[in-house]
Amino acid sequence: MSLSSVSQQVMWNRLISVVEEQAQALIRTAFSTSVREAGDLSAGVYNKQGLMLAQAVTGTPGHVNAMAESVKHFIREIGPENIFEDDVYITNDPWKGTGHLHDITVTSPTFHKGKHVGFFACTAHIVDIGGRGFGADANSVYEEGVRIPIMKFAERGKVDETFVKIIRINVREPDQLIGDMYALATCNEIGHRRLIEMLNEFDLDGLEEIGAFILEHSHKATIEAIKALPKSEPASYDMTIDGFDTPIKLQVKLTFKDDHILADFAGTDPVDKKGINVPLVYTQAYACYALKVAIAPEIPNNTASLAPFKVIAPEGAIVNAVHPAPVALRHVIGHMIPDVVFGALDQMLPETVQAEGAAALCNFQVSMKPNLRAPAGAQPSEVLMFNSGGAGARPTMDGMNATAFPSGVMTMPVEATEHAGPVIVTRKELRPDSGGAGKHRGGLGQYMEVTVREGWDLDFSAMLDRVDHPARGRNGGAPGGATMIGLDDGTPMRGKGRQSVPEGRTVLLAFPGGAGYGNPKDRDVELIKRDVRRGYLTLEKACEDYGLTADQLGE
Repeated sequence: MSLSSVSQQVMWNRLISVVEEQAQALIRTAFSTSVREAGDLSAGVYNKQGLMLAQAVTGTPGHVNAMAESVKHFIREIGPENIFEDDVYITNDPWKGTGHLHDITVTSPTFHKGKHVGFFACTAHIVDIGGRGFGADANSVYEEGVRIPIMKFAERGKVDETFVKIIRINVREPDQLIGDMYALATCNEIGHRRLIEMLNEFDLDGLEEIGAFILEHSHKATIEAIKALPKSEPASYDMTIDGFDTPIKLQVKLTFKDDHILADFAGTDPVDKKGINVPLVYTQAYACYALKVAIAPEIPNNTASLAPFKVIAPEGAIVNAVHPAPVALRHVIGHMIPDVVFGALDQMLPETVQAEGAAALCNFQVSMKPNLRAPAGAQPSEVLMFNSGGAGARPTMDGMNATAFPSGVMTMPVEATEHAGPVIVTRKELRPDSGGAGKHRGGLGQYMEVTVREGWDLDFSAMLDRVDHPARGRNGGAPGGATMIGLDDGTPMRGKGRQSVPEGRTVLLAFPGGAGYGNPKDRDVELIKRDVRRGYLTLEKACEDYGLTADQLGE
């Protein structure tokens, strides 16, 4: 049967709803707090050639855009002749999945009326995958945990119990990890059920016609958006960030063509010795995201709408790390990529993109082991916590406070974190004066204080940036506040790496603020007064940043 364009549009929207329900099923069933509380996941539906047709709104660009490429790897390595109904495939290969071992991607083929019609795939971040644990300290990917090749988690509905036993014995949180694997498989099953309902409702045999409609219209709309851009000479931009032991320079050159945009990361520093390197698939994911949100934000994300955004980088650059480079904290560098791309875009499309922000998630993982003062039966515990600094100010609006841009990951509630292990969060609040001054102010970072209950020894694995290189303002805006980390006795701590915390001590954290946009002298005085009343700005800082007196501010 031939479908009308109205029916095809209805089914396109229906597919987006299907994968959103798929993602919500994963949130409801996941064991890891990073998925259940923070939404660090992705979900999508693919045609039988492995082309992504729709993605869930819930999820991160690093997962979704990287996962857009991963299903083709599954098809090639499993082999079309070995794809059976009720199969479930799995991998955490950084170069064929989403960039590091702590993300597990599960792909399931969908059959309808006995015929293979497509795939569902999903990705979730898991708390532990063995090895050194989540952090930047490894010298190669071999130290970072168990690497699962593309393989069958289940064949024709039967789970590979030998595989499950091997995984269980190699990780610190076996129940949590295996539970998450089953949750990933279940969420694909939910997507499959809803898709079959849709195919039956519209009396369709498969996804060929609706898939062709989606891909054709998405590609055409994206090309039209690119052609509508003003003609511009190529533009370059670079940004220096903390790195592990030494600073890292990220550099990009953007070139506008009639049918594509090229982002070339030549000039970016080489791979680091420690685990902050980025596989190219993750660089592509966040560079494409930055270009798409600036140029074609209304077009749904799929293989065709991403295709006109081309991303290249020299092999061996920190944004094109090859095996066996350590890549556990690829997100710390990868989340900076949109800010670099925006810097070049600002030269080509003025007053379009925001100022630099915190960018990288302000993550840490605490590893707790019971000592002689621990309660009877106490067990070691691993707790991962996601937090956010401030986003950069926008051309017409202030930056968002404590908001994870570009990842979109939610901050984990303190209650959920403390429930997961013997960790105690004694302070978590917005950080006044951390948003960069400007006509539009940068978003605020946060203060946090973290310790553990008596009877546990604590190792703190920091995953922070913007310590020495805070976010820079745009068009005259001021920089955001820098990251700070140390102990309550004044002992400084490093922004990255696993560090022992003496018993009884508390880790003090100040997460970075976003930078300002535009000249601070152009800010509306009433907005400055509002910020002082809300506690976003101290009176002293308001006078310093905006050249006003206390009398002018009504204080």
